Amino acid sequence: MKILKLGQMLGGSNRPSGVWLPTDESSLEAWYQKEEGITLNGSDVSAWADSSTNSHNMVQATASEQPAYSSGVLTFDGTGESLQSASDISLSGDFTIGVVLSPVTPFGTVLGDNTAVGEWLRIISASTVRIKIDNATAVDLSLDVSGWSAGYMVLTRASNTISMWWNGVLQSDTEVLSGTADIDAIGVRKTDLNPYNGTISEVEIFSSTSAGLTANVNTRLASL
Repeated sequence: MKILKLGQMLGGSNRPSGVWLPTDESSLEAWYQKEEGITLNGSDVSAWADSSTNSHNMVQATASEQPAYSSGVLTFDGTGESLQSASDISLSGDFTIGVVLSPVTPFGTVLGDNTAVGEWLRIISASTVRIKIDNATAVDLSLDVSGWSAGYMVLTRASNTISMWWNGVLQSDTEVLSGTADIDAIGVRKTDLNPYNGTISEVEIFSSTSAGLTANVNTRLASL
């Protein structure tokens, strides 16, 4: 069963005047939109369509590895549930990424490069996010509050400097990481390692960054 909201059926044109959407940005690479483009297998998600024009659709054909779905939220149980794309989202320069999520112990991989050397974005503790690109040395970003809760994360790279916001508050902006970030999975990395435990309801990925874009992503995610 495929879930389509009115916005999809009308081509996404029914929005209040002046409201920013990820599709307003020419650098949009992928958009896994809350409550949009979900294909269900019973109460589990077998596909999450990319709402950009790039067709980086995330799918999972194996029923036992499909995340659960309820009220616009995908739940990953930490046992290997994931969604994967047949094509990489490759970010060689600046980027902006936004995710609405609620991680729980033992946390795990939010976005991954699911190849033999792949890494990418993984929550490794109650206060630490690890980013690893091109099999280089990982950088760890610290959360200024104790413990994760339901909220939203925004990551940017500007001239190789990585910055992270949690619930709209800047947490880190000093780590440097170059290389091409390849993303082809939600919930696992490196041939199904470190599966994610928690919920995800929206993912936005852009191949650029700016103060305006970062502000728009934070504002949208806060409204979801």
